[in-house]
Amino acid sequence: MTVTHGLTRGPAAKREFLNPAARLGLMARAFMYLLIGALSLMVGTGHSTAETDQWGAMQQLNRVAVGHLLLWVVAAGLAGYALWRFSETVFGAAGDGKKVATRLKSFARGCIYGVISVGAFQIALGAGTGSQASRQEGLSAKVMHHAGGRLAVGAVGLIVVVVGLTLVYEGLTLKFDKYLDLSAVPSAGRRIVESLGVIGTVARGTVFGLAGVFVIEAAWDYQPKKAAGLDGALRALRDTTAGPWLLGLAACGLVAFGLYGFAEARWRRT
Repeated sequence: MTVTHGLTRGPAAKREFLNPAARLGLMARAFMYLLIGALSLMVGTGHSTAETDQWGAMQQLNRVAVGHLLLWVVAAGLAGYALWRFSETVFGAAGDGKKVATRLKSFARGCIYGVISVGAFQIALGAGTGSQASRQEGLSAKVMHHAGGRLAVGAVGLIVVVVGLTLVYEGLTLKFDKYLDLSAVPSAGRRIVESLGVIGTVARGTVFGLAGVFVIEAAWDYQPKKAAGLDGALRALRDTTAGPWLLGLAACGLVAFGLYGFAEARWRRT
């Protein structure tokens, strides 16, 4: 397989027109994680009460004029990211070929970021009210009222835990390296990118895993409020004995993932 300018040829060439959308989407995702990490640091130090997840980050961004304009770019980028992931479902992913598991992961990511993109457009249009955590709690409560609902919510939590553990494993083993073309990057630059990738991916996986544990706990205890997603997981860290330190570490890890995300946007094999 030949790589030219960081882009993989072969089957992926059939969807080369999506490369700009993929790169814009990766930058939008990176920016979102930088915001979430920054908000988490502010919450941990008592300087903010903002919601520390994608929805909260976008709402904060929308409160200033320049941020409002940037939110439109982020929303478009996330839509492009979702479209790119859906294209991987059809054509296969660079670095993984046409593996069924990879296609399923790409489809799931496309769905997730498609929903986040819709939320970003809603906020930009002034229609996005409430919080992501409250929406997740409300949805969990509705599902749990049905027969087998608690089992379904618990299953979702287990899936999130598995995703989190997988991310931690991929970070520690540098699995993300196969998706990057760093051949033209000096060795010092490669080490920086890889270090950010390890720290960021492990932190992201840890927070995801913790969020999944709370979803399982919500189903087990029949308490939907515990299913508060990313924001709930980060605030749970804050409320522990070593709260500010743990939340600070998680926040720095998410910032690292955001910085890595910009490098991924530049050197990802799409």
